[in-house]
Amino acid sequence: MAHRSSFRRNYPGSWSFPGGHVEAGETLNEALVRELSEEIGVIAKTWSFIRRFDDLSAALNGPITFHFFRVEDWEGSPTNMSDEHTEIRWVELAEASKTENLTFASYVGLFEALAAP
Repeated sequence: MAHRSSFRRNYPGSWSFPGGHVEAGETLNEALVRELSEEIGVIAKTWSFIRRFDDLSAALNGPITFHFFRVEDWEGSPTNMSDEHTEIRWVELAEASKTENLTFASYVGLFEALAAP
């Protein structure tokens, strides 16, 4: 998980995940690979889509859509590569829903989906 810097415009100081915006002309898969490389210095090799959800509260011009993926294989060692986050850490799935100051309460459903066989 990644702790968002306090100066971030959206969701400052909360626990979320590395990732970001899809750039013009970019697919979701391309954005996933680019964002993980930029933010935590890993190259995603294999992944699977988990779910998406919309945050209706944060955007002035409509909802923000989040897409979540399970990255199953990557190259490199996760390292905090930018000032977007103050910390990154591995969190045991069984403990993730107990993390204080999650960006979204709906992350608990995401953790349950990840724990499903």
